[in-house]
Amino acid sequence: MSTEHLKWDRSRSEHGEDLAILQVRHDWLRHPRTGKTLKRLVLESVDWVNVVAITPEGKSVMIRQYRFGVEKCTLEPAGGMVDPGESPLQAGQRELLEETGYGGGNWSSLGSVQPNPAFLPNLCHHFLAQGVKRLSDPTPGEGEEIEVELCTLDQLRQELRDGNLLHSLALSALSRVFPLWDVPYVQTSVLLANRI
Repeated sequence: MSTEHLKWDRSRSEHGEDLAILQVRHDWLRHPRTGKTLKRLVLESVDWVNVVAITPEGKSVMIRQYRFGVEKCTLEPAGGMVDPGESPLQAGQRELLEETGYGGGNWSSLGSVQPNPAFLPNLCHHFLAQGVKRLSDPTPGEGEEIEVELCTLDQLRQELRDGNLLHSLALSALSRVFPLWDVPYVQTSVLLANRI
């Protein structure tokens, strides 16, 4: 199916403020139906990684940290930004070791997602690291304060219910490995009442 009629043509771009982890860009684009030129925001970023790391005992290596946007501590798998010259896999291995002190094991790709294609052009790469072991003390970055936790599937599900594990990219990676929710995610009584 052709989507050419939905494409917005860009007439110009202008870089705005450098936000350290993001670079503001303004694009002027022509609306495909009306022809009107509209200014749109893009936040340029390097690619990101998330690592679902599992110990030989079957526990997931997770981190708890304060997130400024939601102003609370959240639980997430290790992850971060792909540095220049790194492959996503190398970035995942580095981030896991830095944030948790865990490494090694057998690594495989879980695919990639677009974090928010409305205004972000980058990808978030998900990896599975099985059989990881504690190799060193964590060495978080200057802007990070992290607590490492080893979680069972039941603990992950409880954190989800408690509202501490709601990061969409974290859930995207974790749900490719663990059955976090009952499927389908609806109550059986509601289904029966509505005879769906």
